[in-house]
Amino acid sequence: MQGSEEFSTQVFDALARRRGITAQVLTRDQVLDFWEQLANRSFDARLQTFFDMVDKNADGQISKDEIKEMLQLTASASNLTKIEEKVDEYASLLMEVLDPENLGYIEVQNLQNILLPVGQSQLQQETDLTGTTGLVPTKEGDPIRQFGKSFSYFLSDNWKRIWVMTIWLCICFGLFTWKFKAYMRNPTFQVMGYCVTTAKGGAETTKLNMAIILLPVCRNLITWLRSHTKLGLVIPFNDNLNFHKVIAWGVAVGAGLHIIPHLTCDFPRILHETDEEYSKYLAQFFGSKRPPNYWWFVKGVEGITGLILTICMVIMYVLAQPLFRRGKLSQKNRLRQLTGFNTFWYSHHLFIVVYITFIVHGVCLYINRTWYKKTTWMYLLVPMTLYIGERILRILRAGYKKVSIQKVVMHRGNVLAIYMTKPHGFKYKSGQYIFVNCAAVSPFEWHPFSITSAPGDEYLSIHMRCRGDWTLGVRNNFREFCETPTSGQSGLLRANFTDSNASPPKLLIDGPYGAAAQDYWKYDVLLLIGLGIGATPLVSIIKDTLNNYQAKKNELNGDKSSSNSRRHDFVTERAYFYWVTREEGSFEWFRGLMDDAADKDNEGIIELHNHCTSVYERGDARSALLVMLQELYYAKHEIDILGQTRVRTHFARPNWNQVFKSVAQKHPDKRVGVFYCGDRSLEKELKWLSQDFSRKTSTRFVFHKENF
Repeated sequence: MQGSEEFSTQVFDALARRRGITAQVLTRDQVLDFWEQLANRSFDARLQTFFDMVDKNADGQISKDEIKEMLQLTASASNLTKIEEKVDEYASLLMEVLDPENLGYIEVQNLQNILLPVGQSQLQQETDLTGTTGLVPTKEGDPIRQFGKSFSYFLSDNWKRIWVMTIWLCICFGLFTWKFKAYMRNPTFQVMGYCVTTAKGGAETTKLNMAIILLPVCRNLITWLRSHTKLGLVIPFNDNLNFHKVIAWGVAVGAGLHIIPHLTCDFPRILHETDEEYSKYLAQFFGSKRPPNYWWFVKGVEGITGLILTICMVIMYVLAQPLFRRGKLSQKNRLRQLTGFNTFWYSHHLFIVVYITFIVHGVCLYINRTWYKKTTWMYLLVPMTLYIGERILRILRAGYKKVSIQKVVMHRGNVLAIYMTKPHGFKYKSGQYIFVNCAAVSPFEWHPFSITSAPGDEYLSIHMRCRGDWTLGVRNNFREFCETPTSGQSGLLRANFTDSNASPPKLLIDGPYGAAAQDYWKYDVLLLIGLGIGATPLVSIIKDTLNNYQAKKNELNGDKSSSNSRRHDFVTERAYFYWVTREEGSFEWFRGLMDDAADKDNEGIIELHNHCTSVYERGDARSALLVMLQELYYAKHEIDILGQTRVRTHFARPNWNQVFKSVAQKHPDKRVGVFYCGDRSLEKELKWLSQDFSRKTSTRFVFHKENF
């Protein structure tokens, strides 16, 4: 019971009270007796342990005060603030149900009548997890076969990346080799040797990479290509930023191959060459008079532009690293003030200086004097035209896509929900995202957020987790307009601007832009998995799936107007949504969606599973009281006690093997789109299960991920 010292003490005291032990030191036989009871997973043993923990005076009866104390301890151990706030109400509910004769106490048989069905259900779940031999994760004993299987999985999952990277590397190698051999025939080779060929080969690859590094960040171009062409079948558009980073390292390598040979080899050789050799091979390039010293190379246009390029690139590279970009330096580190997203964002705009000086550097060459051999501008012409057009389009779109704020809600977990009017002609797909600008915080910053409303909704909504300076600034600007919600409304604070004369901060949006989740409608079955705020793009998919299913159903019933409100290429038949979070307050973010799905989805098209990981799994003595309270509260109010919705909350993390097994058994011969959004902690396991179950069953699992 690591991390639960107080609860561990309660267990010890309960076991000791039952045996009449008053000492704090146990004998060997007593330890063995304790262990046998704790290790016994039968329902009766678990129930007795739980009863003894609550029964503080060991009289075989539990009073309301003892229930309250135990409930308070359980809620505190699991960080369930909502339970703690209403502990007296919930204790009264438990006594009302478990003590129907108003005796003022509860005996063990009362608990047995309530918890026995729950215990049997848990036992059946454990049997299901271990009773199927054909659908468990494959464990290969032979290391060679294990490597072969892992390698085949790697190829099947990364073949798009592999062929793109292979072509890119081959082109870079080809350009380097071509330039290397070309300068072996140049007169300068007689003096500078392989140093000049290496420098010029590195320069040629740098020209290419400085051109194509712009393409992965042309968001509008990529969104159009993935939405209107079939290129997505062979090109991994979802990896555009990763490819941008890879090319950046290619630029660094090429620049290193260019700079180091020049500084350490080429220039010293020129300075120390004989007058005869200089006049014969170098005078036509560097002038009849030999350069007097090293400073001559530095103070020229070529040297100054090269120095500016190097300094700007070093700043951009360093501040783009995760250690600086995500502010991971310790509080005591003096460099911490240079960290954070804002520092990265503004420093990355040095690319304007970089490209100007790069072009000048490529035109003012020592050796090449013929204009058509100065190829830097040729490499950059098309990519820079596309990128400049991209930036102009963003500016124009952001200028007319002003939105009016309809409502804001501040939820637990420091999450701000913003509901806006939908701009005229604004069309998007569920799973896509937009960039948001709030001039009241910063007129220059744009930040991406997944769209949580469905395309069929009359409004546009986003949910932002307020952690950084910018998001906290947005929250604080809206806070002054918010009030405590009335009964029945969600959120800690909220403001409605549709019936108010208040003037909230103005927002601009840019988008929508494509993401991995936007192709969900192509799959027969959806397995949607979100961690914490990672549920945001998946929420829109759930809404859209439900809307399309309802429109299809109405169309079959003769409602012709419904045919205009659904996608006719929408093939999804079933969706499973698993939302995993540590905070009970997180379920409040999308409470309306949960209730709406439960009300409208009479045929079970969407299966919702909320998991609160701060609560111990069912069967653990530390969660027994919560399990009982959840069952009773739902039976009386048809509302889950943690999520306050009609969707029941599960305790602890899901058993992902069981989840995949269940989907595979229910949907043989179907294509299942697995869409994961969250941090990288779960990504590897889900990807492996998708690959493993695709090979062991007739169900094809296709894994997609999006990391925050």
